Amino acid sequence: MVTTKIYKRLLKPPPGSFFLFGLRGAGKSAWVQQTFPDAMRFDLLNEGLYQSYLRDSRLFGRELLRVPSGQTVVVDEIQRLPSLLNEVHRFIEERKLRFVLLGSSAKKLKQSGANLLAGRALRRIMFPFLPAELGDDFDLNTVLRFGTLPIIWQSPSKPDSLDAYVQLFLKEEIQAEALVRNLPGFARFLPVASLFHCQVLSISGLARDAGVARTTVAGYINILEDTHLAWLLRAYEGRIRVKERKHPKLYWTDAGIVRAIRREFHPPGETERGALFEGWIACLLRAYGEPGSALGLPYDAIYFWSHTQGRNEVDFLIQRGREFIAIEVKAKETLNNRDFSGLRLVAELRGIKRRIVVFLGERQFQTEDGIEAIPFNEFIHELHEKRI
Repeated sequence: MVTTKIYKRLLKPPPGSFFLFGLRGAGKSAWVQQTFPDAMRFDLLNEGLYQSYLRDSRLFGRELLRVPSGQTVVVDEIQRLPSLLNEVHRFIEERKLRFVLLGSSAKKLKQSGANLLAGRALRRIMFPFLPAELGDDFDLNTVLRFGTLPIIWQSPSKPDSLDAYVQLFLKEEIQAEALVRNLPGFARFLPVASLFHCQVLSISGLARDAGVARTTVAGYINILEDTHLAWLLRAYEGRIRVKERKHPKLYWTDAGIVRAIRREFHPPGETERGALFEGWIACLLRAYGEPGSALGLPYDAIYFWSHTQGRNEVDFLIQRGREFIAIEVKAKETLNNRDFSGLRLVAELRGIKRRIVVFLGERQFQTEDGIEAIPFNEFIHELHEKRI
């Protein structure tokens, strides 16, 4: 008998009602069961329950009448029946019930014009496992090869589970929710989009390679964002010596998924490892700095930075108030002078507080002009301790 290890998640529930979004398989339901064991639960993946509420949403309200005032109610996969939010709204107001509303996509809620509770429910995001959650089980090589999505991390056969996950996403998340009309076109788009991981995104180029219209690709990118599969990082809009890039960079949320879409399950090579390491650091910055994550002090924004001439770039520029932290990521154990070039140029930007290179070496050091070279495990510790 295989026993699934229980990892303690860092996410803390806010007071009152809230939406909890995140990738399918990110562990939202497991976290809710651990955090609210006595809550009344409605799982809309239960087809019988879903069909009964689809026929008459008032049944949901009648069942809520049995819940004592002030108690917690969990509704899983709320995007399947956005109309239930009207009853949620009513019972928050009239019975002071606390609702935890789980979903892997907010797109259908937006498309339906659903009642999003007008500020009565906060928004939180569940990310894949973080190093602090995995503890002694954390292994960077495994993370970059298979990702940290809980449903995959705890699988005895990660390649098979990743392959099945991609197919499940297409069937249940995209087809069943009718997020796209042309499923074959979307299936062609995914592996092409996976090649843009950690790269400046060219919608026209992606459309050409995938064989679909440019406007269609723009819609597909929105789907990736709404289902939390990927996200876009904007360029910093600069002053005199910094320019805005018209195109953002595309980051996939989990290394295992982006590799599975390309059907790559072998250990990543040196070139691929660089992008995977950068992408993983990007997701850590989001997990600790996203306002809805509740894991750390939220940043005002995260950008990437490019010099006026476009030849030098800094991977991440974190803004908090009028101060900035510039971060460059290098998947190498030994750094050379060229690895600091972008960080030297970004010093021209007013408000730069720290300049950091995250790398795979073991010893932390500082250059003569104040750039910090921090091993990735120490960088993770600083994030967790809210020192970045």
